Amino acid sequence: MKRSKIASIAALLACALAVSACANTIRGVGKDASNTVDATQGAVNDVAN
Repeated sequence: MKRSKIASIAALLACALAVSACANTIRGVGKDASNTVDATQGAVNDVAN
């Protein structure tokens, strides 16, 4: 019983680590998308002028 409890805790920690890595990736993609929108708007303004 003790071994399965340790295995469960280890699995929970591994899942928490994986989820935190996903959060950082999603945050980075959001920043990239925002920068792309800003660059596109800047290019449109340059062409319009």
